[in-house]
Amino acid sequence: MSPPDGSVRGRPRDESRERAILDAALELLVEVGFERMSMVAVASRARASKATIYRRWPCKAEMVVEALRRRSPPAHVPADMGSLREDLAAEIRLMIEVLSGPDGALLVGILRAASESPELAAVIQANVIQHKAEMGSCLLKRAAERGEVVDSLDAAPLMEVIFAMILMRLLVTGEPLGEPFVEHVVDDVALPMLAGRSARVAERSNV
Repeated sequence: MSPPDGSVRGRPRDESRERAILDAALELLVEVGFERMSMVAVASRARASKATIYRRWPCKAEMVVEALRRRSPPAHVPADMGSLREDLAAEIRLMIEVLSGPDGALLVGILRAASESPELAAVIQANVIQHKAEMGSCLLKRAAERGEVVDSLDAAPLMEVIFAMILMRLLVTGEPLGEPFVEHVVDDVALPMLAGRSARVAERSNV
């Protein structure tokens, strides 16, 4: 029987089924890379029909976008620890915690796969790097209100450097990511970087 308004209701989505399909997509992405990953392989891994998958996601790029969106950490407002130094340290600790956990291992695999595909790299840029830049912008805006840095500093380069330093230890050197590393990133890299950029902005504004 049709609804009273005359509309036709389709079959409701099975969230657990979608989750299984998206998990299979990410597993294959890490295992074989974006270029070799196929919708047919995802269907086989998830024990789903190809028709079901194509009705929901017209192409594998859209499937990956949805999978990453669902697995991304929830948006959060960085903790206000009272100073830029402590705010940065708290955010870096959180990044390390996420990247060192199960989802972090998955993210590392996805980043490897992104090196094969500009299309996937663009997805990573929009869903991971941009998210970090937004967190950094919140920290710098708060620091500017305290008078610790000049206003309107771009957070993207800072967060890119921090993210790269963490990944270097995870992927290349295997060095520990404990408190000495956090202090090194904050005191030897992040704060001097921001101080130099603040000074250059102030000089330009006084010319």
